Amino acid sequence: MHIGPWDQTPTVVTSTELLGQGGIIVHVLHAPGDGSLPMPPDALDADRQLQDLNIYPDVRVPGADGEDEQRVSGFQVMPDQYPWFRRALARAGAAGLMGFTGGGEPTAQYLTERQGKRHFKGFTHAGTGIVQDIDHEIGGMSFVGTDHVFRLNGTRVDAFSGLEASLFDHLRDGRMEEYRRSAYALRSRWRAVRRQDDWDGPVSLREDGSIMAMRLLPEPPRTRRRLRAL
Repeated sequence: MHIGPWDQTPTVVTSTELLGQGGIIVHVLHAPGDGSLPMPPDALDADRQLQDLNIYPDVRVPGADGEDEQRVSGFQVMPDQYPWFRRALARAGAAGLMGFTGGGEPTAQYLTERQGKRHFKGFTHAGTGIVQDIDHEIGGMSFVGTDHVFRLNGTRVDAFSGLEASLFDHLRDGRMEEYRRSAYALRSRWRAVRRQDDWDGPVSLREDGSIMAMRLLPEPPRTRRRLRAL
């Protein structure tokens, strides 16, 4: 996959080498400019519905010394497609968060037909048509999502996956831009949630407001089945 015209880099790209006693080396590939991050007028448009585009799957490689342009297998996003590509990335991320919390319709609103929108709309099997049916307060913050109970090596485990409640409300109602602003404003509170002590088990919280929490469940009393003599 190639972003932008051939031999141009529309963003900063870095890679890091950890050399142990030899220190750290950071390789930086950057576009020409003064290092500022421009905000195009059409950047704040993630709330708009996204339509599928018919982009031919190839990468355009200019020919050397006046030779004809070559086209090789791959996917290339050209500058006139940047606004669409930004929305595609943002809305796919929102769909992932809504799918993580459970529920088909809230997920489907952020997808195009090619991305599998039909799979999340309407009736689905009971095993996949989960809804956001539970909320928990962890570390002084409320989270909305769904939970699953399963056995891990014979031990009953409760797994809760969700999203901070106010962020969930924004995405459920299609307010993608408001979600992004609110998630940024809440970034200072995530550390306190990670140090929580009101959930009896491990908690994983990401900067986007999503949470995964697990805990062991007590075993229910077992009864012996009586066998009838034939």
